[in-house]
Amino acid sequence: MLQEILSYISTLDPVVIYLVLFFFAFIENIFPPSPSDVVLVIGSTLIAHSPIGFVPILIITSVGSGVGFIVMYYIGEFLGEKLIRKGKLKFLKKESLEKTDEWFAKYGYKLILINRFLPGTRAVISFFCGVHRLKPAETFLYAALSSLVWNAILISLGIALGNNIELIDKYLGTYSNIGLAITAIVIGFIVYKFWKKKKS
Repeated sequence: MLQEILSYISTLDPVVIYLVLFFFAFIENIFPPSPSDVVLVIGSTLIAHSPIGFVPILIITSVGSGVGFIVMYYIGEFLGEKLIRKGKLKFLKKESLEKTDEWFAKYGYKLILINRFLPGTRAVISFFCGVHRLKPAETFLYAALSSLVWNAILISLGIALGNNIELIDKYLGTYSNIGLAITAIVIGFIVYKFWKKKKS
């Protein structure tokens, strides 16, 4: 069944395939559960069987990811003024916001560079980049660069694995689980250090 789907997709106009890949690259920043990574890997298996190429897919998906990232940036910038900085979210203390301001001022662009390699945090990082008003042009540039490296890996994976979707799911699932575990440990450690410092 999956082979039939891939065969059908390979007959589509390359422009349609590019638009689909752009959409999924874009939407994952707005709606994180989007299976964009899997779609990109599957789409990359078509390179050997259709007119689409490595470089066009890489550029289109990287730009799509960058555009989605900057959209969430502006949402964060808008809500940061309307909601967060006016204290309407009671659970977010002014002191905590000031700390994150300092943190993003120091590490913000580095976080953007590695954001593609941190599953489950992409939308959060882009949102808070807007809240903390990092420079939009640099934010887009770093987001697109991060996506460029990550997407190059996924596209290469798709080409190497061909149509072995079960193996692709296994690799990506393992990576996501490891990435989420590491992210949870890091966040837990930061929260613990903050709580311990506040208590003392």
